[in-house]
Amino acid sequence: MTNKQAVMDSIVDSGVTAVMRGIPEDDIVDVAEAIHAGGVTALELTADAKRCSEMIAKVDRALAGTDAVIGAGTVMDGAAARNVIEAGAEFVLAPNLNEEVMEVCNRESVVAIPGVMTPTEADAAMAAGADILKMFPASTVGPDHIGALQGPLGDVPIMPTGGVSADNVDDYFDAGAVAVGAGSALVNYEAIEAGDMDGVREQAAEFVQAVEDARN
Repeated sequence: MTNKQAVMDSIVDSGVTAVMRGIPEDDIVDVAEAIHAGGVTALELTADAKRCSEMIAKVDRALAGTDAVIGAGTVMDGAAARNVIEAGAEFVLAPNLNEEVMEVCNRESVVAIPGVMTPTEADAAMAAGADILKMFPASTVGPDHIGALQGPLGDVPIMPTGGVSADNVDDYFDAGAVAVGAGSALVNYEAIEAGDMDGVREQAAEFVQAVEDARN
């Protein structure tokens, strides 16, 4: 999948992006396939990992021909953005707003999801060409902060990340989130360490079900 709008639609329609942080390269394809089998279509590999570009390329090849979209997170500068996009990243996330990252994403027609917290940051991100706003860390401010941002700025698309779980995901969607990002609440690291890919798939599927229940 290469069309920018199609990638955005996939992220929003599925409602959840799996944040795959700190997973060994030898396990990354098996874990990605298990999470995808659990119903997650948007997979984020973090750019602060060693050999991140190589891992993105491996996962991209392994899931080619499926409905999966592969992205990169923790992209902190323009050089990192270029590297992950060349490796196959179809969306780019960051914990902050870096205009150089935004410029690279916009130039390459890649979905840009910068991190914001305040109305000023959210407004600056949209002006710089953000496609979705990553409200991070969501646990610091909670679901009500979505309305606090959308109140003065209009119906901006917000994806809370950081502290979102199956137990509170309905609160975030009720508050107006278009999607959520989830790490350890979705990615079963104990199962990964044990080589239990069924356990990885099952926890991902449970989170997907929680998202579906929250949106219905």
